[in-house]
Amino acid sequence: MKTMKRSTLAIALIALAVVIAAIFFMTGGKPSDKAAQPASAAGAKGTAPSPKPALTVTVARPEATELMLTLAANGNVAAWQEAVVGSESNGLKLAEVRVNVGDVVKKGQVLAVFSPETVQADIAQARASLAEARATAADAAGNAARARTLQATGALSQQQINQYQTTEQTAKARAEAAEAVLAAQQVRGRNTQVLAPDDGVISARTATVGSVVSAGTELFRLIRQGRLEWRAEVTSAELSRVAVGTTAFVVSASGAQVRGKVRSVAPTVDPQTRAALVYVDLPNVQQNTGIKAGMFARGDFELGRSTAPTVPQASIVPRDGFNNVFLLKPDNKVAQLKVQIGRRLNDRIEITSALPDGAQVVVQGAGFLNDGDLVRVVDAPAPTAQPARSAASAATAK
Repeated sequence: MKTMKRSTLAIALIALAVVIAAIFFMTGGKPSDKAAQPASAAGAKGTAPSPKPALTVTVARPEATELMLTLAANGNVAAWQEAVVGSESNGLKLAEVRVNVGDVVKKGQVLAVFSPETVQADIAQARASLAEARATAADAAGNAARARTLQATGALSQQQINQYQTTEQTAKARAEAAEAVLAAQQVRGRNTQVLAPDDGVISARTATVGSVVSAGTELFRLIRQGRLEWRAEVTSAELSRVAVGTTAFVVSASGAQVRGKVRSVAPTVDPQTRAALVYVDLPNVQQNTGIKAGMFARGDFELGRSTAPTVPQASIVPRDGFNNVFLLKPDNKVAQLKVQIGRRLNDRIEITSALPDGAQVVVQGAGFLNDGDLVRVVDAPAPTAQPARSAASAATAK
């Protein structure tokens, strides 16, 4: 009986040991949470938790960049010279109009034609009058010659001889007058064709088929040689900076940009505006669909180049009407600084105000920061390399 009790007790002890071993294996031999809590609490009392960064950013240093010195101006685009093409004939009917607005014409090209019937009849009449005058002049010349041969014989008086000579001179003058009338009618005949006075582009047309116009009536307007010019207004204080040959970049209201050169500077200044006109030659009107005569355009004169500190455009943060940058301090906190900006070159902007020595400005993430924020700085990502194109595809793109 005692042996059975001992066996039961041994089995119970073995089972208890197995349960304890299982519990220890499942908990990994770690103390309970309740036991760990006092230890962690004690550690927290000794060390404060470190603050977390507000944002991950990239930074860059200001770089010295070569920028263009420019002078901004405004003005109108106009034709270099505009020729008025009119009618030289009077009372003729317009039979044909061969050009329209926008057509490119050459010097001597026929623009319009008048009905020639009336002029041709006048030419025929002038020729007949000339033939009659020449016959009369020849008869008078013969009579005068015979009278001069009889002068020594005394058969004719001096008065009669003078009369024959006067008749000869009068007939000769009438023949010359008839020649002049014929020449005038021939000029009228040539004027039945309206010719272009120069190469250029037709900018206006008032000619209408079937209309009877008088001499001097305007039929067309022609932009000579297709040349346009930008008449920029420059103040008298800045006028000395612009010289003949200076390059100018002109931008229209539509955004079209062309490059021109200063042809001349006006010798006088407007007493009302204290500004002078600077005439800038623009390329051919047909090659610039975005620049037209009569447009208002702004532009910049290229005066030279200079070196200035620039920062990436993404680092400029406009706030409360001012431009700001965020400077990285040694403790990885940022300080907001108001700056003055100037010229632009691609994605970089000139800083005209002073920056601290060795300054680093926040680029990526600058728009989400406030003064005194703690940041984490990482390197800027490298630009993605463009895949190389084959020679055939590059040639096709060109």
